[in-house]
Amino acid sequence: MLIPVILAAALMNAAMVAASAISAILIADDLGPALAGLPNTAGVLGTAAGAVAVGRWTARLGRAQALRLGYGFGVAGGAATVLAAVGAPVALLFIGMFLLGAGNAASLLSRYAAADLVPTARRSSAMSTVVWASTLGAAGGPFLLEPSQSAASSFGLPAIAGPFLLALAAVFSALVAATYIRRTGSTDAPQVREEPGGRPVLLAAGVMVVGQLVMVSVTTAVPVHTHQHHAGLGALGVMLSVHTLGMFALSPLTGWLIDRFGPRAVTLAGLTGLLVAALLVTRTGLVFTPALFLLGYAWNLCYLGGSAQLGSAALESRVESSIWTVSALATATSPWLFTIGGFPVLAAISLVLAVPLLLLVLRQRDRIEAAC
Repeated sequence: MLIPVILAAALMNAAMVAASAISAILIADDLGPALAGLPNTAGVLGTAAGAVAVGRWTARLGRAQALRLGYGFGVAGGAATVLAAVGAPVALLFIGMFLLGAGNAASLLSRYAAADLVPTARRSSAMSTVVWASTLGAAGGPFLLEPSQSAASSFGLPAIAGPFLLALAAVFSALVAATYIRRTGSTDAPQVREEPGGRPVLLAAGVMVVGQLVMVSVTTAVPVHTHQHHAGLGALGVMLSVHTLGMFALSPLTGWLIDRFGPRAVTLAGLTGLLVAALLVTRTGLVFTPALFLLGYAWNLCYLGGSAQLGSAALESRVESSIWTVSALATATSPWLFTIGGFPVLAAISLVLAVPLLLLVLRQRDRIEAAC
């Protein structure tokens, strides 16, 4: 039954969005704007570490119990952020965001639990459904920030504690939902056989990591770009919304494409889309925003197409950890690279990263066809 998996993932996403948005404000007020990004960095690092931990727990306890443990750490993190908001040492906020990151890792890896619960022919569709449903939490969470502040004030708490209480309630609800996930083993997913002379599993992991690196590098520079062109926050909001739509809205279509044409064809399309999008963003004007949509969907194709080819819980967790590690790297370096040469520099780096993988995927397809 997929509903508990989907519900837990959506709730955890809502918790992460709420806590991430308000933690930057709390730190900006307490320690200064220059340090406002540190809580989210702690959350990213917690996600990377949590992915490894959930993978190890899966090997020992099974996937369902591993997810519950991950969400449990998320509950502890949510409680720590609430304490920081009501006057406890601010260090608790960083600890809390790190632990919330562990819950976020459980949410991300829950797509494989969904795949374990359906017949093999529907595995990709099940994973894509979880990815798609997670956006409901990301989209709905921000609308509850202001009401949560009002609710906290009505109980005599600082208004800024409201979103953290919302995050705590959401991640606790995710944990409750996860208790209804049917027990699955750590090795339920079918193993992917490596072809002679090639390593398709490692190639799939490379596609996922590079897709994340290219996507994060480009989108991190978009606010800087709009600010330089005096486009305003309204235009920036539209661009980022269109990009997010590309990342998640078509996930069910991606799952169907994987089941219909195979994951290699989908990752090939994803890499091609990354290259086209990276080139299009170097141009200003009407093509820029559609290019961000294409970038988002190309990431989706790489992410789900690669996920469909991973065959063990240990590898799944290592790849997820790598994805979030490179996210931290890309977030830190992208603005600096953009100031050096703008989007052309980021596009050139994207080409250097994606073209070799594209050629390897094509070569692997040729070998498979020759063997048939």
